[in-house]
Amino acid sequence: MSIFIDDDTRLVVQGITGRDGSFHTSQMMEYGTRVVAGVTPGKGGQDFAGPGGEKVPIFNAMDEAVSKTGANTSVVYVPPAFAADAILEATDSGVSLVVAITEGVPVLDMARAHAFARDKGVRILGPNCPGLISPGKAKVGILPAQIVAEGPIGVVSRSGTLTYEAVFQLTSVGLGQTTCVGIGGDPLIGTNFIDCLEAFELDPGTEAVVMIGEIGGTDEQEAAVFVKERMSKPVVGFIAGQTAPPGRQMGHAGAIISGSAGTAEEKMKAFQDNGIAVAERPADIVSLIQDALK
Repeated sequence: MSIFIDDDTRLVVQGITGRDGSFHTSQMMEYGTRVVAGVTPGKGGQDFAGPGGEKVPIFNAMDEAVSKTGANTSVVYVPPAFAADAILEATDSGVSLVVAITEGVPVLDMARAHAFARDKGVRILGPNCPGLISPGKAKVGILPAQIVAEGPIGVVSRSGTLTYEAVFQLTSVGLGQTTCVGIGGDPLIGTNFIDCLEAFELDPGTEAVVMIGEIGGTDEQEAAVFVKERMSKPVVGFIAGQTAPPGRQMGHAGAIISGSAGTAEEKMKAFQDNGIAVAERPADIVSLIQDALK
């Protein structure tokens, strides 16, 4: 099984004619994702040529793309200055999931977009995220498909590259995944750890979960309490940034320690106190998952 995307995903790519949009559209189509439309204002009526010669219609606006193709998911490859408007347009078009890959979207713009999405009942993943992949079903975003395999492990992470590392190690020992989700590292994101953990708990195909956090904020601590109180499936955790100095942003916009709540030590202690096995290094994740599944 899987969460958020599956065989029924019908994807529209916003920014399909740009450098990143066109490249990753081809990658998603090669994996088997059903890309049914693209949107680039001013280029409506043209077609995007898929890797196998497929033609994907391009529309000027999201509402037309959704009404004519039945798309239920959007992925946003739009420059930061225009990304929030693209997300708002997608949210208003009738899709149920918007995956925002764009990095550098102004926080105030995203606050407006998230509020609108909540009112509409639309899930936003990101921004500044690698997207998600349900092995054997669909890929939406930029996660490398060659490192995943079908299996019983759910993966949710704030860090894109650490997601790749953990997934590669799991796949290497025969532990495939139901869905791998990169939630993004911005201070304000649409889908958080708890949203994903709840979905994995309800997914009959997921037997255990890997949760990768990082310094900054308190999302990991809140997720740890959720695991203890609401989850029956084992969760293994890892926190990136264990040697980061306080007060300095490390990588993601949200990865900055303020006081004691955002430190790696505090987050790791929260994991341990709530029954989450903690990996000291990414290489330890596999053995902890194997132990959890016994």
